[in-house]
Parts: sequence; structure tokens; C-alpha cells
Amino acid sequence: MYEVVTVKDNFDLSGRNTFRMKVRCARFVEYDSAEELEELDFGALPRPVLALGGGSNLLFTGDFPGTVLHGRIGGIRVAAETPDGGVLVEAGAGVVFDDLCAWAAARGLWGLENLSLIPGEVGAAAVQNIGAYGVEFGDLAAEVRCLELATRARRTFRVEECAYGYRDSLFKRPEVKGRFIVLSVLLRLGRAADPRLRYGNIRSALGTDAPESPAQVRDAIIEIRRAKLPDPADTGSAGSFFKNPVIPQAQFEAIEALTRAELGEDAAVPHYDAGEGQVKVPAAWMIERLGFKGLRAGNAAVWEKQPLVLVNATGAAAPEEIIALESRIIAAVWEKYGIELRPEVEHI
Repeated sequence: MYEVVTVKDNFDLSGRNTFRMKVRCARFVEYDSAEELEELDFGALPRPVLALGGGSNLLFTGDFPGTVLHGRIGGIRVAAETPDGGVLVEAGAGVVFDDLCAWAAARGLWGLENLSLIPGEVGAAAVQNIGAYGVEFGDLAAEVRCLELATRARRTFRVEECAYGYRDSLFKRPEVKGRFIVLSVLLRLGRAADPRLRYGNIRSALGTDAPESPAQVRDAIIEIRRAKLPDPADTGSAGSFFKNPVIPQAQFEAIEALTRAELGEDAAVPHYDAGEGQVKVPAAWMIERLGFKGLRAGNAAVWEKQPLVLVNATGAAAPEEIIALESRIIAAVWEKYGIELRPEVEHI
């Protein structure tokens, strides 16, 4: 059993971030409920205050001088059934996100299966708007329930208020960031079959266009992810490091012309229509074209099976090594394609 509230000073965070950066924070506080969080004396905590989930989408750039808060608020429950056959599911912010995906798939509830095996916790998923294979957290969210630190007031944000965008949300905006801590989320799932198979090689992994259950799709997604992504238990990383850039159609056509001039008229540039004359180009394709796939630089490396992922190759990488490799990739993509890659991983 956990203690009700755990408070530790000069705490080693190397086991609390999936990049395994060997850094410390001035104070580490864990709590099990919203009530315990409300009772904390925030005025006495070293500043700044950082709410940390599974530590799976961030890079600590050095020791953290303030307080790291980690919530262990658990629980998954069916909150309501909707007239259209939907199911509203509430999950605590401290629930491991893939456990939530497994819970839903086991009950025949559609919606979360494409997000299977994404590391991290539910609260962080709501902030980051995690996504994979054509589905984002914001597509499924109904409400995000929070505590405002300054007032200790509870606040429920409807999905329309969360301003979800590509790896973005209201909670990441400078004027809001750090003001709220997620307590739980309400998701809208469905009992009717609704497979989303357009992205990646989901169809070929499934072997069918008509999967019988969300569990079948979940198994295929897990197979795909395990084949190309490092296991966090073995290799430190933060998953996809860069956002896929969205560029104007004219710029895409220039990149396409450059590629055909280099590789021949049949050469294709992978892309997705982003609407309104915009095109999304996979960052991984550009990084691989520039020869970074599998590249090792000291203790840091680009993953050999997926160039969108930077890894702590030896387990001994310092933040500076990851940042140097990141900067090198950004500079090369800018020079070649005139695109400024932006990290998906938050730098702390």
C-alpha cells in the first residue's frame, strides 16, 4: 500500500521519466485523491511546481529546482449510457493509459484501441492530446476534470473548451499552463463497431477490413508498435520526438519536385491531406532521407527502426547529448527542406 501522501526531498527522477535522465527535483510529492491534493500547502512547496504523469513525453534538461507532483488517482468506471448507444467512461488521472485501453477493449467498447501501448497516464494524455493511427485523445474526450491550484476550486472543462489540436490543448498554453491539475477525464466510447484503419499498415496487420472487436484492432496496433518502437523497459526514450509538420501545398510540391529530381519521376513523398490547402508530411521520412536513421552520437541515438524516436542508447546519456542530436536533426531538415521541425517532447 502507498502512503497517503509521500513527500521526498532531493528526489531522484531517473525512474520517473522514460528517457531515464539522471536528474533530481528539490521535492517530490505523491497523492492518492483530489482531497489530499486540495489539502497540500502549496505556498510551502519549492517553486516551480510540475505535475508529472508517467514521464513519457518529456525531456528533463537538468535538475528540476521545484516540486514535482504525481497523482495516483485511479479508478475506471462506466459513468453513463447515452441514447445513441455511446458509453461515457470516467478514468482517474493516475490510471496507466494503456490499462484504460485494455479495459475498454475487453468490454467491447470502441474508440481507444488505436491508442494502445502509448506510454504514460490518463491525466498527461488529456494535456498532451496524445494520438496515433488517426485517433487523438480529443476525439474521444467529453470532459476533463481539474483542480485549480491557486483557488483549490474544482473545474470541469467540456471538450469544446479544451481547444484540442495536433499535440496541443488549452492546458499547454502559456496563460493556462501550470494552473490546473487533471483529476479525471470523461471519455465517449461506443458499443457499435467503429474501426479506424486508414493510417499506417493496420489493415495488413489485421488481415481484414472488418475487425470483429476493438480487442482485435488493439492486438494489431500493439504488434505494429512493438515491431518498430523501443520497449521503454529496455531503452530510454520519450516516444515520437518530433511533430509531423503541416505545410502549405505549394511547399509540399516543391519538396516533391526535389525528391523526384533526386530519385526519379516515380518517387513519392508520403503525405496526408490536412485540409485548407495544407499537407502533413511525416517527419520520420525526412529524417531517414537525411541519413539519421540508426545514427549514434555518443550515448544518444536515432532509433534504428523508427527515425522519429530519439533514444538514450546506453542508459547513460546526459540531457545535453539528446539536445545536441535534436538540434543536429532540426538544422539538417531546415537546410534540405526549409521546414523547421518542432519537438513533440516537452523540454523541462
